[in-house]
Amino acid sequence: MSARILFIDDDRTGCEVALFHLRKAGYEVIAAFDGTEGLSLFSSSKFDLVVTDMKMPGISGIEVLRRVRKQAPGVPVLVITAFVNVDIAVEAMKEGAYDFIGKPFYRDQLLLSVEKALERQRLAEEVRDLRIRANAVTREFISASDTMHRVLEVADRVAATDAAILITGESGTGKEVIARRIHVHSARAEKPFVAINCAAIPGELLESELFGHTRGAFTGAVRNRSGRFRQAEGGTLFLDEIGEIPLPLQPKLLRVLQEKVVDSVGSDAPIPVDVRILAATNRDLQERIREGGFREDLYYRLNVVELRVPPLRERREDIPLLVKHFVKELSEGRDIDVPAGVLARLQSHPWPGNVRELRNACERMVILCRGNEVSMGDLPAIPGSPSPERHSAWTGHGIDDWPPLPPGGLSLVDLEKKVIDRALKLNKGNITRTALYLGVPRHVLVYRLEKYGIER
Repeated sequence: MSARILFIDDDRTGCEVALFHLRKAGYEVIAAFDGTEGLSLFSSSKFDLVVTDMKMPGISGIEVLRRVRKQAPGVPVLVITAFVNVDIAVEAMKEGAYDFIGKPFYRDQLLLSVEKALERQRLAEEVRDLRIRANAVTREFISASDTMHRVLEVADRVAATDAAILITGESGTGKEVIARRIHVHSARAEKPFVAINCAAIPGELLESELFGHTRGAFTGAVRNRSGRFRQAEGGTLFLDEIGEIPLPLQPKLLRVLQEKVVDSVGSDAPIPVDVRILAATNRDLQERIREGGFREDLYYRLNVVELRVPPLRERREDIPLLVKHFVKELSEGRDIDVPAGVLARLQSHPWPGNVRELRNACERMVILCRGNEVSMGDLPAIPGSPSPERHSAWTGHGIDDWPPLPPGGLSLVDLEKKVIDRALKLNKGNITRTALYLGVPRHVLVYRLEKYGIER
């Protein structure tokens, strides 16, 4: 696809000549005859390059340059003028112009400058993509549902701003993936993306983790620590489970959002920070406010735009795509097929753990799959749909249908040993499958086998 160029010049004759040469060279060119018209066109359309005259009635070329650079820093701007002097050239370059062309210019001179500017833009985009991949920031969001596409559309629109975004939704829906997408589509994409789970760090340590501390600020502070805000300088800080942040710490977080400075523990001087905040929660923060567990002013600071990520049960059309993606990702080169019947069974499940639970189910299917096609027996236990393996193990009866317990009592240890032994035989001695069957971690089962002396 040819590059799109916005050409702004009040000299209509010169503009027509330039347009002729550029279009003949294969570029798509849109003309504007003053700065106001040019900025209006730039705001409503995507361009790969802007060429603007310096001396124009109304909005000057320098002002056009400033606004284009502010709105789209990655779009190069070429400046042309009939009034060539060093001061004008220096001013244009200081404002970020890629090149400076004096009038009258030759056809080859114009085409060479345009070609070099576009090539530089292409290389800059490649470098940007490589840096993003090197930082392992980007995550693919798999979806086919209209509901999810609307969420992603809004996410992409707000990415270009520095507005604080609150991402809400149940656990396992992909809130961090959305946050990473916003970062990658923002002007901060080449800067750090730092994520912290506020619920995973004890409250007494969270302040130091977020804002940093100086050496000797408290017992155990043997060296200075910058904190997550300063680690994310110029980039994005993702505060997951923001609803769990302790109430005494919330005013300090509010100060960072308002004043753009952090107060490191043990330091007297506030430190300026330039960080974009994205927050996520699976809690109802309005309810937390009513309970007195969350500050209302902090809520409105974090919630400039709210993105609600729907649970998987509200977008069941995504399940086949996600299953195929996860199976391919987890199969390590094996070509494993998931038949329609298995997909239908998976689509019927409500998935309370959402995408995270579905991925775990896919990992189980890949581990248990004996050939190149997943069978019903490889599925995890789904309420209302017992797997064939469990069905055969208990001859069709649930736990409530077991024979009555003996009145004289029984040994729980002996019962556990017998259950483990029978499950191990059912799974032909495979430890991993037996652990999955019993619903315990593999290392727990290995410990029980060694404890009871059960032959593997």
